[in-house]
This record gives sequence, structure tokens and C-alpha cells, in this order.
Amino acid sequence: MSVFYNNMKTAMLLAALMGLLVWIGSFWGAGGMIFAGVIALAMNFTAWYASDKIAIAAMRGKPVDESNAPELLRKVERLSDRAQLPMPKVYLCPQEAPNAFATGRNPKHAAVAVTMGALHLLDHNELEGVLAHELAHIKNRDTLTSCIAATVAGIFSMLAQFALFFGAGNRQGGNPLALLGMVLLGALGAALIKAMISRSREFVADADGAKIAGSPHGLASALQKLENVARRVPLQNPNPAMNNLFIVEPFVGKTLTNLFASHPPTEDRIRALMKENRG
Repeated sequence: MSVFYNNMKTAMLLAALMGLLVWIGSFWGAGGMIFAGVIALAMNFTAWYASDKIAIAAMRGKPVDESNAPELLRKVERLSDRAQLPMPKVYLCPQEAPNAFATGRNPKHAAVAVTMGALHLLDHNELEGVLAHELAHIKNRDTLTSCIAATVAGIFSMLAQFALFFGAGNRQGGNPLALLGMVLLGALGAALIKAMISRSREFVADADGAKIAGSPHGLASALQKLENVARRVPLQNPNPAMNNLFIVEPFVGKTLTNLFASHPPTEDRIRALMKENRG
């Protein structure tokens, strides 16, 4: 799947999300549409300019320098140079659940974060594969798209709660239960679209990450290790909407079906990685 196709698909899906948001707002009349539009613009503006800070703060990330994780810093610097990217900010998160993510609105304002669990679990080649995958997300500008999609999906959840607790609107002749159902369907649609965006892009980031690292083997091995441990160790993250940013689906204490998973199955990702390498 080409990067161009992914970018076009993402643009259409994000447009659908915004349209769905305004449509749900219309059930509160013209005022509802305006309110929904203003909230969407405000939240997207925040996601554009502060998504990296919000994500890092949620994971309690601390900046990496020569005093606390020099080898990690040098790995990111070397891989960034190979990928022809500006050096991103690097953070270390205290969670024992092994994982990693990238965030930021563009390659010049990007960050890569790794949990302590990943640092302890992965060997040299595996960690390089993971970092290369995250740099591929930055290069392909996936990080901004994922944050905006998560933000809009969150707005639908807020609308559903608003409808539930405040009487589901004042539209004349409207059925409050039907209106609540519409909002909940909107939230369902937003969650599915957000998952589709993330799932399609993981394959591209895996392939591009393997090229940056110079081999798919480190990333493939890392994905298998991360998946195995992530099934047992919950990620201490107060913001589940961030799940699509991580390299593997975090376990947050409850089961997610494949329909709502933000990542494709890990075995499919590994199979695609190795197939492309053989080709």
C-alpha cells in the first residue's frame, strides 16, 4: 500500500469525521452545528500545536540526554540521519509495559518516546527496529493525523455523554432516545474510522522502518516480543485515545475486539515485513 494512497485515504476519512461531527451537531439545530464546528476547530488547533506535549505529559516522559540514556540518544541520532530527518526530541517514560510512540505536528516538531520496559526488553537490533518504525511515522507525517483523528473521536464521546446527562437536546418534535442513538452511532463511526487510519498506516511504517534500520529482522523480532509482553502487562496510561500512537496495541486492563483494535494483528505485520524482504 503506497504512502500516497494512505495519505489520500486519511484525508477522506478525516473529512468524513468532521462532516459526521457537524451532522450530529445539527440535531441541536443551527446553534449545535456552530458549537460543534467551533469545538472541532479548537480541539484540532490544540492537537496541531500541542499534541506532542500532551502525549508526553500523559506518559510522564522525561527528556533523554547524555546523562541518563546516551546510547538511546545516539541510536535515534544515527537513524534520523539515515532517514534524512531532523533530530527529534527523545523521551524516556517510566512505565514497565514495553512500548514506544512518536508524536508531533511535523518532522521539525517531533518527539520519540520509549518506555523503560522496552529499553529493558529489547536488544540492540530490536530497539533500532522500533525506533526506525517511529521515525517512519514522523517522516510520513502519521503522527499529526493520528492525534487529530483521536481528538475528533473524543469529541463524539463527549457529545454522547452530553446527550445522556442533559436530556438529548431540545429539538422540537425530536425523540431524545433516537437522538442519543444517533450520537452513540457517531461515536462508534469515529472509533472505527480512527482504527482504520491507524491500522492501514502501521504496515507502511513497518516497511519504511525496516528500510531505515537496514533490515526487517530487528523490527520483526521486537514486534513479537512487545506483543507477548503487552498481553500481560497493562500500560499505565490515563488516556486510552492515545492507543493508536504506540507501536503495538497497549493492554489497558480490558479486552478489545479486532473491530475496535487500533493496530492490525501483529502476526500479519510480521508476515508482511518478511514477505516484502524476500521480494
